[in-house]
This record gives sequence, C-alpha cells and structure tokens, in this order.
Amino acid sequence: MDEFDTKEPRFSIAVDSDHKATEFKIFSASPPHMRAFHLAWISLFSCFFSTFATPPLLPVIRDNLNLTDTDISNAGIASVSGAIFSRLAMGAACDIAGPRVVSASVSLIIAPVVFAISMVSSPMGFVAFRFLVGLSLANFVANQFWMSCMFSSNVVGIANGVAAGWANVGSGAIQLLMPLIYSFICQTGVPSFTAWRVAFFIPALLQALTAIAVLALGQDLPDGNFQRPQNSGKKQKDGLFTVVLHGLKNYRGWILGLVYGLCFGVELTIDNIVAEYFYDRFNLKIQTAGVIAASFGFANFISRPAGGAISDMMGRRFGMRGRLWSLWLVHSFSGLLCVLLGWVNSLSVSVVVMVAFSFFVQAASGLTFGVVPFVSRRALGVISGMTGSGGAVGAMVTQLLFFSGSKYSKETGITLMGIMMIFSALSVGLVYFPQWGGMLCGPSAGLISSQYDYYLLE
Repeated sequence: MDEFDTKEPRFSIAVDSDHKATEFKIFSASPPHMRAFHLAWISLFSCFFSTFATPPLLPVIRDNLNLTDTDISNAGIASVSGAIFSRLAMGAACDIAGPRVVSASVSLIIAPVVFAISMVSSPMGFVAFRFLVGLSLANFVANQFWMSCMFSSNVVGIANGVAAGWANVGSGAIQLLMPLIYSFICQTGVPSFTAWRVAFFIPALLQALTAIAVLALGQDLPDGNFQRPQNSGKKQKDGLFTVVLHGLKNYRGWILGLVYGLCFGVELTIDNIVAEYFYDRFNLKIQTAGVIAASFGFANFISRPAGGAISDMMGRRFGMRGRLWSLWLVHSFSGLLCVLLGWVNSLSVSVVVMVAFSFFVQAASGLTFGVVPFVSRRALGVISGMTGSGGAVGAMVTQLLFFSGSKYSKETGITLMGIMMIFSALSVGLVYFPQWGGMLCGPSAGLISSQYDYYLLE
C-alpha cells in the first residue's frame, strides 16, 4: 500500500514488491525510476564537467599564473582530496535525508566557486579553488545511492554503471570543449589570459541548472521523497552516528574502497595528467592534446555501463561469486594495460593503449558498484560513501606518489601505478558473503545461510 495514496501506485515499468524497477529502459524518462536515472547522471555529469575544466587549459593557465610543476601537482591532488571526507559525509547524509536534496545542495553550493575561478590570481588561490570545486565529486555517492533506491537487484548493476558512466563522460567532454570554448573566446578579440577565465562560466552555469532540475523534477524513492515515509512511521530513522558506525564496521566496504581507489582513483589521476602528458611528451597543439585526452573520458559512455551489465549477467549466472571473479579479472587486466601505457613511446600506439586501458579501468569501476548494493541495506549510503571515498584517496595517493615533483617521469609514474592496480586486485579474494560465498569459497552452511538472515542481522 502506498504511503500517500489510498490505492496502489501505477508505474510505467515493471516493479518488485518494494516498487523498485525490475527493468531498465534507458530511453525512457518516465517518473519516478527513469526520470531519477536521467537526473542523476546529468547532475553528476555537470560536476565532472566543472572539476576537470582546468586540466585541458593548463598550458595557458600555468603561463598566466606562473605555476610550477609542484603547483600543478598540488592542484591536481587538491581537486580530488576534498572528495575523501565529503563522499563519506555524503553517504551518511543520503541515509538520513535522501539523495535528491543532498545532491542538489552540494551542486548549488559549489557552482558559485566555479564562477569565482575567473578571479584567481596566484598559485595558492588556484590550488584552493581546485580543492573547493572538487568537493562536488561527492555527488557520485548520491548518484549511486539514488539508483540503488530505484532499481531492483537484477538490474541495479547496469543502472549504477550507466548512471556513473554517462556522468563520467563529463570529464572527457570538458577536455574537448574547454579548448574549443577558449579558442572561440580568443577569436572574438578577448586576450588569452582573460579568455580562459571567461570560459569557466560555462561549466558553472551548467552545474547550477542541473541542480535546480534535480530539486524541481526529482523524487528520492519510488513512492515519494525520503522525509515523508520517515514521518509516516513506516521507515525507521536511525541516527547519524548509528548509521555511520554500522557501515564502518563492515569490512567489505573497506576492501571495495581499496579496489575502487585503484580503478576510479587511477581514472581521476589520468584525467588530471593526460592532456598535459600528451602535450609535453609528443609536442602536440593544445587542441590536439585535448581531443586525445577527451577520448579517455568519452569511453565511459560504454565502458562503465558495460562493467555494470557484466556484473548483473555474471550475478544471474553464477551469483555473487560471478560478480567478484569478473571484478578481479577486469581490474587485473586494466593494471596490465596501465603498465603498458607507461612503456610505449609512439604517439599512435600510446593512443590505442590508452583507449583500451580506459575501457577496462572504467569497466572495473562499474563492476565494483555492481557489488556495493549487496553489502548493506541499513547503511547503503555509508558503504557507497566509503567506496567512493576510496576513489578519491586512490587519486590523491597515486598523484602524490608518482606525479608530484620530479621524482618520476610521467611515463614511469603510469607504469608504477599499473603495478599497484594489479596488486590491489588481489584483495577482491577477501570479500566473502556467508549467504553467497566469495571468489574461493562457497556459501556458509551456518546460521547466516540466506539473504534474509544476513540483512536481518543488520
């Protein structure tokens, strides 16, 4: 029975007993399920668009602000480090208040900061602005939480994969568009060092508009918004501390955070360095380097959704063990490709390897979030936040270790990063669910032998 109406609600797609969608109609925008999907990915798209608007224009910005290599590295680290705690906080906030209001609030708060980048005048200010804008990447947690609230277990992997994958295309689109926007502004007679500042108005405006759309058109749950079911007494509202503590005590969330740190975290690091890497190493024009860098982000359009789809397919055929094995295989192979990317020294071969690497590393991210929704129901937001924060930690650590200062060349750093990925994949073997088993062991025959028993203990 619906909490708000006297009759059973009607949906345009098939749903389960919890009114979660059991099918995924990607070209539909019908409320509430598919509308939430499109709002979620477009909103997160705008956040990636804003966060990575800087790297494609670095050759211009570094001359204008007299940035050193250390300044650029610190700015790259700052752009993802803020998301570490903001993603964890975002997960807890979603558990308490729902994804719609939390997502829109973060975007609306950060949008003025993106506008304000046009006023930066020093290296320290540049680093600070990149840190603040990067906080909007916490919206990723709301994106995945929203999909897990709207879609049933048989399609949640592909829903999570497509919503995050299409959103991540923003990091590729901005690599292509910012140099074009900058060039267009320059052609109107605006000086070069002013043109790059004006260009930032585009991502800022997009982020604000998408946040307003989420508030005006979105809905948290199939049956309404988060606050109303809680007030009705049909959804018990745990305190913030209780929810966070429950999530932190689940070791599976920590392992998935580690794995995600060395797939999505690596992806964020590549987003920060790839345009400058091709520009400097192969002496390319800024527009050409931007196009090559864009191909890395554009792969998300099919790669991350493919990871989610593979997770669902393997889950239907082999259960949780299939999801875990496919995650390990894809993540390990993406590490090998990362090593190869650092070795090759031909432009054409580098581009081919980079595209292949982008597909597998992004698919590994989709496969990771094909497992996340099954870890906990009570603290789903916290587990999503822990995993998402792992991505930010991974990006910060890899950038700090391999691309900060002049200790390693960029190609050596990329190779070492790939080796870390291969070793991190081994931790997937430690994930075990009593009711489903793990990579190396079957399900338990003890007290926790069913999905109902597992979630009941929460």
